[in-house]
Amino acid sequence: MTSTTERPEVSSASSSSPPHISVAEAVGSALGELGAAHIFGVVGSGNFHMTNALIRAGAGFTAARHEMGAACMADAYARSTGRLTVVSVHQGCGLTNSLTGVTEAAKSGTPVIVLAGDTPGWNTASNFYIDQDAVVKGLGAVAERVHRPETVWQDVARAVQTAVHRRKTVVLSVPLDLQEQQAPLRPASGLELLRPVHSGASGPAVSEVAKALATAERPVIVAGRGGVHAVTELRALAEQAGALLTTSAVARGLFAHDPWYLDAMGGFATDGSAELVAQADLLVVFGAALNKWTTRNGSLLLGKRVIQVDDRREAFGFHFPVDDAVLGDTRLTAEAVLGELRGEAGGSRTGYRTESVAQKVRASRHWCEQPFEDTSTETHIDPRLLTVELDKKLPDHRVVVPDGGNFNAYPAMLFRVPDNTGYCLGLAFQSIGLALSMGVGAATALRDRLPIVGVGDGGFMMSHVELDTAVRMQLRMVVVVYNDHAYGAEVHHFAHETDELDTVVFPETDIASIARGYGCEAVTVRTADDLAVVDQWLESNVPVPLVIDARITEFPSWVLAHSFEGAE
Repeated sequence: MTSTTERPEVSSASSSSPPHISVAEAVGSALGELGAAHIFGVVGSGNFHMTNALIRAGAGFTAARHEMGAACMADAYARSTGRLTVVSVHQGCGLTNSLTGVTEAAKSGTPVIVLAGDTPGWNTASNFYIDQDAVVKGLGAVAERVHRPETVWQDVARAVQTAVHRRKTVVLSVPLDLQEQQAPLRPASGLELLRPVHSGASGPAVSEVAKALATAERPVIVAGRGGVHAVTELRALAEQAGALLTTSAVARGLFAHDPWYLDAMGGFATDGSAELVAQADLLVVFGAALNKWTTRNGSLLLGKRVIQVDDRREAFGFHFPVDDAVLGDTRLTAEAVLGELRGEAGGSRTGYRTESVAQKVRASRHWCEQPFEDTSTETHIDPRLLTVELDKKLPDHRVVVPDGGNFNAYPAMLFRVPDNTGYCLGLAFQSIGLALSMGVGAATALRDRLPIVGVGDGGFMMSHVELDTAVRMQLRMVVVVYNDHAYGAEVHHFAHETDELDTVVFPETDIASIARGYGCEAVTVRTADDLAVVDQWLESNVPVPLVIDARITEFPSWVLAHSFEGAE
């Protein structure tokens, strides 16, 4: 079997098929029937038969080099396509290797199934034994398992139901002794997921939101990932109410082509965009968590009324208090509020959409258009200049995948994005070292787009093994390594306290040579002139990644300053 497969043709069962199949075969068949689109995994004895069964059921497969990489790939694939995605891992150590990626997916509410073998419960002396359910619950993911051969189809369906309709990351554990047993060939009562009926907010709540928008002088509508399916309705509502549009960081690009869009709110915002949000007298928030990053530690919520619309009660005021909580599906609620506003007011209001504001929005929207003092030298390039020049060179039809770290804001904000599908931000766990693998997952899902991965040298050294996966899959992607030979966040955080920084500073590493060892194209960039290699790579159409080892000037991060304020 090759390490990457497309969806195979699925042959129909013959009339001579036995009345039972193994539990492992049933698990794979059930996941395939319930819509699993792709598997990313590291296959060992504990998940071998289940993985092959799922491939036979129609899912594509990609072999990662590390389980954490597989989890990050699956997370990005699910975000990019909206389809159910599976991570396949061995029991015990295979699962624990994946946990940082699983936690990122769980904190992001990504519907992923982690299919894990498990040690038989009686075999606590096994080297592989851990209490997998306890580990998973501690991460905030949902622990499910196959209990008996007779319940395998229902157990798998329950796990998928939880993932898809509750937007949860689910770890489905299947003990080895159970995998070998015989299960029913088909479920007794069919295999279908319950389809939830979505509802908008109540009539009084809709009226209250409409009244607030009708009377506000400077309204702003904020959308998060919970508003992704409501883009058309939210744009229409903003036009009717005279509101500006902005998003949380993970929803960046939702309104990319709207002239009243401010780009992302919070730490990633330009100074001008942040000022416009700060001066608003009303925020109506659709499906965004309003965390400390989006709100600049709550400062952007001050002096205004804040209405939060979400379909989850637990979301209301989770990070900061809000004035009004409206329970309902974001699209249906926006549609209802729009209908009421149109019925009462007729034509659109001016609201915040004045000519002077329009000029400020145009001038402030894109970070790559903001002036800066270039700190480049003959041997090191300013990370802003690097990113702006790459933004000009690389195709617009892209997906930008930033990693965590001190450098983060440069790829996360200076690269423009065409839409929200073109932005994959894995910072819910605030880990470094996830983006390269997420870029592989996004590239697998979005073959017509160019993935641009922005990663620090620390995160790259943690994850570069997945360049092997990218080369093997013949993925064209650009990996920009912002290389300051350090864990830069710690350097800038502690430099004013001590000169004992040897624990977070490293000797120079030839990252370009590492990348070439995997079969990538690679270049070391010290000046803007060195970026000519990018043009050559783009023209060549060679089906391998381009890795840019950018030796950057030192820089403090104004975005990460928020992480060191208040409680961690």
